[in-house]
Amino acid sequence: MSLLEQLNENMKQAMRAKDKERLSVIRMVKASLQNEAIKLGVETLSEEDEITVLSRELKQRRDSMKEFEAANRIDLAEKLASEIEMLQPYLPAQLSETEVEQLVQETIKQVGATSKKDFGKVMQQLMPKVKGKADGSVVQQLVQKHLA
Repeated sequence: MSLLEQLNENMKQAMRAKDKERLSVIRMVKASLQNEAIKLGVETLSEEDEITVLSRELKQRRDSMKEFEAANRIDLAEKLASEIEMLQPYLPAQLSETEVEQLVQETIKQVGATSKKDFGKVMQQLMPKVKGKADGSVVQQLVQKHLA
C-alpha cells in the first residue's frame, strides 16, 4: 500500500471517528505531498520523495516545538508533540543512536576523513544512508564528535 493510499484510508477512519486533529494532520501531509508532486512535475512521488516530504514536515514541527517551549507556550508545544506522534508511523523505522554511530564510523573510514575539514564529505556520503531513518541534527552532532 502506497503512502497516499494509507493516508486516504487513515483519513476516512479519522472522519468516521470524528477525530478532527488527526484529520487535520493527515490533510496537511497530503497537501504537502501533492504540492511536492506539482513542484517536481510528476504524477506520483517516488517513495524516497515521500520520505523527504514527511521528514521535512516532522523537522518543521520539531523546530516549532522547540521555539514554543523556549517561549513558554506549552499548550502549542503539546499540540505539535501530538502531531509528531501522529506522523511517526508513516516514516520508516528510526535507527537507534548506536546504529547511527556505527554508520558514522563506517562512513568516516570509507571517506578517509581525519579532521573537521572533511565534515562535508562525510555528511554527503552519510545522509542518503540515513534519510528518513534518523534526525539530521543527531547525525551532524555524531559526525562532529567523531571528527573532533
